[in-house]
Amino acid sequence: MIQGIGIDAVELPRIKKIIEEKPRFITRVLTENEKTLFDALPAKRQVEFLAGRFACKEAFSKAWGTGIGAVTFQDIEVLVNEKGAPIVTKSPFKEGTVFVSITHTDAFAFAQIILEKKEGNKNGCI
Repeated sequence: MIQGIGIDAVELPRIKKIIEEKPRFITRVLTENEKTLFDALPAKRQVEFLAGRFACKEAFSKAWGTGIGAVTFQDIEVLVNEKGAPIVTKSPFKEGTVFVSITHTDAFAFAQIILEKKEGNKNGCI
C-alpha cells in the first residue's frame, strides 16, 4: 500500500551558484557516502548530482509528511545500485520500501519518492 508520495524540482543554476558561494552547503545536504560519489564527478555532473540529491531529500520529507526539519538531509541517503540507478540506502521509513526516481534537464533536477508500506503492517509512517 502506498504510504506517501513526494516530488520536488530544483533549479540547476541556483545549485551551481550555491556550490560556488557556499560550499558548506554540500556537506549539509550530502552524507559522507554521497559526498564520496560527488567528489568523483566532473563539475557539471556535481551540480546535477547535488541538485538531484537535494530534490530527493525534499521529496522524501514531503512523502513522509513532515517537510525538512522534522527529518534532516543527513537522515536520508541516496546512493546508486549496481546498474547506476538511484537507491535510498538510509531513511527513517522502516515500514516498507522507498522508491526513488531522479531526472535532469539543462535547467532543472526533478525527484520523486514513493513510500510503500509492507502488507500487514498496521503502523503509520510518521
